[in-house]
Amino acid sequence: MVDVRKPATDLPAPVEGAPPRADDLLGLARAAAARDPAAIRTLITELGGSMLRTVRKVLGPHHADVEDVTQEAVLALLQALPSFRAECTVLHFANRIAVMTALGARRRSRLRARFDEPAELAEAAPDERGPSPFAQAVSTRRREMVLDVLDRMPESTAEALALHFVLGYTVDEIAGLAGVSPNTVWSRLRLGKEALRRALANNTKLAELFRGRES
Repeated sequence: MVDVRKPATDLPAPVEGAPPRADDLLGLARAAAARDPAAIRTLITELGGSMLRTVRKVLGPHHADVEDVTQEAVLALLQALPSFRAECTVLHFANRIAVMTALGARRRSRLRARFDEPAELAEAAPDERGPSPFAQAVSTRRREMVLDVLDRMPESTAEALALHFVLGYTVDEIAGLAGVSPNTVWSRLRLGKEALRRALANNTKLAELFRGRES
């Protein structure tokens, strides 16, 4: 029997694969919310890959904590299922939780880093099949600097930006997920974009990276 109170490391490891079938997940989610062990395991199998990809998009594909944060997100999903009201798809609900968990993990890492020596941003390892090492390094630095700006924003604003620009959710989808009006989402996106623009104006290195220049 699956005990959702156990640490995240005790949960089945998420498996990457094809996106789950949205039409088949609602009944499964309701059974999992009722603590049906088979439904819980099947739901994790169905949603785990998508949640893993979401966490990777927020933390970065080479981040050391991707697997642990994904497990934490899966545990959070299981704990949140009783409150799910089917106002959005189960997949969207799961990915929202993955975004929030990953952003929370970044904030915790940032707090811990205040007590450590400053670390240089990690550069992506060369990939013979992909972009040049320099292009990868620029992309990594650009992404890390933008996420650093997100870390300083209110949680609701950072979440809206991540859902919209990282996962590609529409304003109406984000409104349904967050339980707010589309106008509220538009306001959060506007505030977030203004913060990014201010960061570009005040950070020469960040501005140069967005223009594709070498720092």
